Amino acid sequence: MAIWDSLRRDRAADQFASGNAASNTIELTRRNPSVSLAKQGATTGNLRVNLSWRMRTSDIGGTSSRRSGSLLRRPFKFFQPELVQAHTQGMVNVDLDLGCLYELTDGTKGVVQPLGGFLGSLNAPPYIKLSGDDRFGAPSGETIYVNLDHREEIRRLLVFVYIYDQTPAFDRTHAVVTLFPGNGPRIEIELDERAPQARSCAVFTVENSKGELMVRREVKFVYGFQAELDRLYGWGLQWGRGYKTKA
Repeated sequence: MAIWDSLRRDRAADQFASGNAASNTIELTRRNPSVSLAKQGATTGNLRVNLSWRMRTSDIGGTSSRRSGSLLRRPFKFFQPELVQAHTQGMVNVDLDLGCLYELTDGTKGVVQPLGGFLGSLNAPPYIKLSGDDRFGAPSGETIYVNLDHREEIRRLLVFVYIYDQTPAFDRTHAVVTLFPGNGPRIEIELDERAPQARSCAVFTVENSKGELMVRREVKFVYGFQAELDRLYGWGLQWGRGYKTKA
């Protein structure tokens, strides 16, 4: 048993270092929180950052218990993926938004986010662009693009998720932030910790250290909004209350 455990740990370490061979994915976890984009050969082109979420199965009419019962009658169903419909406003009143705090090497600081219409720019500072605002949990989710052809002008980034309507619901949704570099495996970070009262979550940081871009998993839930994330990571911006137009 001890030998098997050792082999299993070694193989898991190899998969993390090179990406999961089956899905071409690197999963950042508490045990393995960081990865170098340079070592993955992913320092040019656009880095696509996508937020997607769905209802937790336990919140959809007892789906988990029904699935357990059906497995007894049809055991091969265990190997079939479980279908979970993306949430709608009728199921849960939550609007998850994707945002990014940035600091450029010239000292410029700011935010890219749906609230306030700060959608950024891809080919001019800050070289970060938000695709739009998904308010209903569509399969495509929300996406931020980072132009890594200008990586020397980017000092650090903090990508975060927040709940606009002030209804804490992170414990009722399963959210995943996925990074799609221009080259190499994609990088996944699950917001897998239950934080029922949290309204914001710092998901990951990107630090430019001597030209090497390091992605580091954070997954830190806070009970406030962007201003609290700002204080936590020392951005020093001035924040005011913002609103969205009606969908």
